Amino acid sequence: MNIVQAVFGKPKEVRYFSVLGGLKIEKGEVVVAETWRGLDLAKVLKVIEGAECEGISVEGCIKRRADDSDVRLFFSKIPKEREAFEIAKKKVREHNLHMKLVDAEYTLDKKRLLFYFLADGRVDFRELVKDLASIFKLRIEMRQIGDRDETKIVGGIGPCGRPLCCSSFLYIFKKISVRMAKEQNLSLNPNKISGLCGKLMCCLAYEYDTYKEAWSKLPKVNQRVHTPRGEGIVVSVEPLKEQVAVAIDDKEMVFSYEEVTAI
Repeated sequence: MNIVQAVFGKPKEVRYFSVLGGLKIEKGEVVVAETWRGLDLAKVLKVIEGAECEGISVEGCIKRRADDSDVRLFFSKIPKEREAFEIAKKKVREHNLHMKLVDAEYTLDKKRLLFYFLADGRVDFRELVKDLASIFKLRIEMRQIGDRDETKIVGGIGPCGRPLCCSSFLYIFKKISVRMAKEQNLSLNPNKISGLCGKLMCCLAYEYDTYKEAWSKLPKVNQRVHTPRGEGIVVSVEPLKEQVAVAIDDKEMVFSYEEVTAI
């Protein structure tokens, strides 16, 4: 049995699926997957074979490769999702619920309709679900999401001028901290390092490991060091250039990290 890692749904959920029946699936292919919520189109991110499959918990299986009829079915449900979203927004207002509806999504087999929403706390939406079920005549599911998930679903353009990472290719969120910005000598102004979701930008993690490795080779500012031109005090460092500016006898000189030794 082979296993694939695939992404599906509007929040871009990443799960592992078994591949049965000798079906040969390759990375990047679009498939029809039996997910926890029903049939969905999914994109294969990784193929795992042989001994590497051991210990991986699968949450469904790949039924087949997606064909033209599957793709047409997928796009045909988009107008219906927009219509369902508008109806649900109206019903949320009627029930006076403190929640922000973000989007609606049908599964590929149209046996389930999911609504994604934001809320500060728990919401009693039982009456809302009953109301919606009587309208759409299928299973309704309300899923509370976070600010990052909302931005992933809605999309947008980042400060770099490109489509948001989370809505285009970044499927799994990493833990981001202010320390990542500090180690890259970035401004700590929240407006400069926060994304459209209001959280720290995911791209702060992209070069963090490179900076972290570079900093491990360099002395700290105000540290006393030996250089080929004598002893001095570190004034500044350029981690990516692996250069150190040292003040020696009131003159500032630049050395490579290999030329500098901490005292």
